[in-house]
Amino acid sequence: MQPVTSKPAPISIMLADSNPLVLTAMSEIFDRDPRFSLVATSATAEGFLGTVMRVPVQVGVIGWDLPVLGGARLIEVLREQASAPRLVVYADETADVPRLAMAAGAAGFSPRSGAVENLLETCTSVAAGKMVFPFLDIRELQQDPIRQLSKRERSILDALSKGLTNRELSKELGISTNTVKFHLSNLYDKLSVRNRAQAIAFYYSNRLGAVPGGPGDSA
Repeated sequence: MQPVTSKPAPISIMLADSNPLVLTAMSEIFDRDPRFSLVATSATAEGFLGTVMRVPVQVGVIGWDLPVLGGARLIEVLREQASAPRLVVYADETADVPRLAMAAGAAGFSPRSGAVENLLETCTSVAAGKMVFPFLDIRELQQDPIRQLSKRERSILDALSKGLTNRELSKELGISTNTVKFHLSNLYDKLSVRNRAQAIAFYYSNRLGAVPGGPGDSA
């Protein structure tokens, strides 16, 4: 007798897009594909967030201009959650959206101008733990540890550069000192440094604050 091989469980997926036509079309596409199990859809970032915080979802496909939070903010919020789905941004390839999506913490990008099959393959690859960003050199981006920091960790690194103590960081960021210590530990690990002095040195050497109106801006 031939051994019975069980089929892999379908990938649980949720879709979010502000355009009802796009949302309906995507729903039909994923419903027809046996590789996926469509959990829910939403027209807003808040609706998407509320669902995935309650229901386990492996992959989320989101538009970039979701009301009211927007795609970038939604990704940043979810990257702080341990059980969050891996996110694929499905949007027009304009205004450097693929790079912005990756910087925010998305796992993949699929352009709306591409074939539908590309979106499906991107989702299966992302579910398998891969990162999919066409036309971007992912290796080059991943070499910058700053891109691996959460928004909270970036805020702490910025505050560290001002010489704030843990107590002052706690007050400024509205979190407990224990939470500050937790974030600092993760921050040091991601930057491969041992203490705050080395973290501050890393901050300035990588010119994290060199943005218009920010620390290090020479304009």
